[in-house]
Amino acid sequence: MANEIIVGLDIGTTKIACFVGMRGENGKVKILGFGKTESIGVEHGVVKGITQTADSITKAVNEAADQANVDIDEVWVGIAGQHIKSNPSHGSIMIPQDHTLIEQEDVERLIKEQYNIQLPPGEEIIHVFPQQFIVDREPLSRDIPPVGVAGKNLEADFHMVTANVQNLQYIKYAVERAGLKIKGVVLEPVASAKAVLDDSDRDAGVAMVDIGGGTTDVAVFHDGIIRHTSVLPLAGNAITNDIREGCNILKKQAESLKVKFGSCLVQAVSENDVISIPGIRSQAPREIYVKTLAGIINARAKMIMEQVDYEIQLSGYHKKLIAGIVLTGGGAQLKNIKDLCELITTTDTRIGIPNEHLDPESVSFADLAHPMYATGIGLVLYGLEKAEESYDGTKEEEKSAFDNDIFKNMDEEQANEVEKAEEQPVERKKTSKTKEKGPKFDHVLERFLNKVFNEGIDE
Repeated sequence: MANEIIVGLDIGTTKIACFVGMRGENGKVKILGFGKTESIGVEHGVVKGITQTADSITKAVNEAADQANVDIDEVWVGIAGQHIKSNPSHGSIMIPQDHTLIEQEDVERLIKEQYNIQLPPGEEIIHVFPQQFIVDREPLSRDIPPVGVAGKNLEADFHMVTANVQNLQYIKYAVERAGLKIKGVVLEPVASAKAVLDDSDRDAGVAMVDIGGGTTDVAVFHDGIIRHTSVLPLAGNAITNDIREGCNILKKQAESLKVKFGSCLVQAVSENDVISIPGIRSQAPREIYVKTLAGIINARAKMIMEQVDYEIQLSGYHKKLIAGIVLTGGGAQLKNIKDLCELITTTDTRIGIPNEHLDPESVSFADLAHPMYATGIGLVLYGLEKAEESYDGTKEEEKSAFDNDIFKNMDEEQANEVEKAEEQPVERKKTSKTKEKGPKFDHVLERFLNKVFNEGIDE
């Protein structure tokens, strides 16, 4: 069991990445194989085109399997999307008379009962995180576990995370169509936190913000416990689309401009620096001011960070984040994103890189020690911890929705509808392009920013 191999599958909006890993001798995760391909069929973290997504999964998994020289048949999968919800819950049970002290099976029974609470139609629990245990109406400190305490009534407050059943089904169908089984499904910010945070961060209080392509994931920790989770439908792709529309250029050009020349702060770039973009076919090259580019990026990045700040405030722990905010994900590589985050949240911020938990003997170590791979590496770490808990005889305090076999009781009609989804084309919204052309785009920026703040932009 100590040498068990775990596979993490990050099904993102812009990329699908597969990581094959095991526990290294130094206790860190050793990545044996890694595969990445463009994500097709995923929008805002949700699988839409099942067949296209399955093809992308197959490419990434085959690449990782070949590099690691292993056969892959089951994976730990990350889940995100606007359909993710988090809610508090409370549970209570009576301890059997033959139990002199509270036993592990009593704690498990209390947690298991949370999976049976009534939910709105179409929702399913994917995680239940205990917040605080209460014995005979006396709250226990976090240093005292309930097992071994004398009492006749056990209560607990929980942080419960739910997902849309249909979206869970879409993930399942895509993975199975790629010839794989799902070992477990994990909320992406929970996985990312495994890769970029340590125990001292969680104890002190920290907000982990994973800025991906389609979603921005937020997870707040305090006293070693996850307190709040949220998935926002705005991220890196929204910034790219803004650049494309604001400057009237191709999406690939917009992405390249964002990565190479973009800045989240307008005041951090020169007034007169100009970028030349090759024209299409016989068209002349186009020129865009770096300051114009920064203005477009700043408008959307500011909007994202304001929503992040709102979620942190909503958690109730905004004044208790001694370890500050940790930014990770592909969007964390944007220039001056850390400074913008500190400006809006007034909280110390750093960039989270998964190298602290990554074995230096991992394949392509230098490439993998990048914020964009936090979720994938975190999925491997999560899987390793669950395997080790099972091996040690320690029971899990929360489990994946797939462990509950939520699909067993699905009615046949709904299952058939899901299967038919792969035959339906992915809906794409057309984006209008500006007709103005010329080397200077300040008038375009002014019109575009007015649209952002006054009318909003369709995502």
